[in-house]
Amino acid sequence: MTLDSPARRYRLGCGILPPGPYNAITDVPGVRVGHRTLRNGPVQTGVTCILPHDGDLFRDRPLGAVHVFNGFGKSVGLMQVEELGQIETPILLTNTLSVSAGAEALIRDAIGRNPEIGRSLSTVNPLVFECNDGRINDIQALAVTPDDAMQAIRDAQGGTVAQGGVGAGTGMTAFGFKGGIGTSSRHVAAGMHQGMLGVLVLANFGLPGDLTLPDGRRIAPPAVPATHDERERGSVIMVVATDLPLDYRQLRRVIRRAGVGIGRLGSFWGNGSGDVAVGFCPSVRFHLHEPEGVINRPMLNEAHIDTLFRAAAEATQEAVLNALCAATPVTGRNGVVFPALSDVLAAHPYP
Repeated sequence: MTLDSPARRYRLGCGILPPGPYNAITDVPGVRVGHRTLRNGPVQTGVTCILPHDGDLFRDRPLGAVHVFNGFGKSVGLMQVEELGQIETPILLTNTLSVSAGAEALIRDAIGRNPEIGRSLSTVNPLVFECNDGRINDIQALAVTPDDAMQAIRDAQGGTVAQGGVGAGTGMTAFGFKGGIGTSSRHVAAGMHQGMLGVLVLANFGLPGDLTLPDGRRIAPPAVPATHDERERGSVIMVVATDLPLDYRQLRRVIRRAGVGIGRLGSFWGNGSGDVAVGFCPSVRFHLHEPEGVINRPMLNEAHIDTLFRAAAEATQEAVLNALCAATPVTGRNGVVFPALSDVLAAHPYP
């Protein structure tokens, strides 16, 4: 397959590790992504779903971890993942005021697959992350419904991932440009063992003029609105997946390196910015009714973990650039235009 991703069309590939065939989180075996996009006048929002594997997540739980870089956020489900190191529902991304709709959908989806949840079985921990898309979307409309979130779950598939202003990214902005959903991946190796690491981001962060490209250029929108707020009040959600076997501590170490990619772009995780990473290993699973008292699992030799650190940084940086380069210009609900980075790059190509 010939690799063609939005950022690489403008020679903005990041780092030295090779991407996977789709340059997407779906290069990690079994991972699928689905979007539900809502566009109706002032309503410009949606939901994005990441499925860690094809099975029943409640009964066959992948290893999971979270890291909060700056906790200005309203996500659901982080506490239990941090405590238990397991993920038991799909991961949903949406706007800040639609978290409850996403959580309801995940609960209903889990009960539909396991009717004894909350009765003879434990309750379920829905995992929903959010960014505020109110600069473009009429967020008070509460337009996202549990049915919309269910549709994103049903539509999840492998292969090529739609990027830019789709799903949860429909109303997001970054560095003064139209932002949204972006993804990237890297081949990783641990001795003779080969694997993949993939990242999907919901990019809604960064001040105009702070964006730094891999070639060193600092890029700003053609015009910054007079109403621009100099405070950093955006957010970014980083979803990291790898099929190399890690333990909980190692996975937390890896997902923290996603922040390196965000920093390379010019972000400083401002006071009002919600910046969160979540990661999972679909190859490491915990069964609901595990019969063994002691479980033996493979674990990465930590002498090889640097390649995953590098992969997380490179893939996160490129995922954000893919979100920016895939997005098209949008006029916000107050008439402010958020341009596309691709238009600026086309007008001012790198020599």
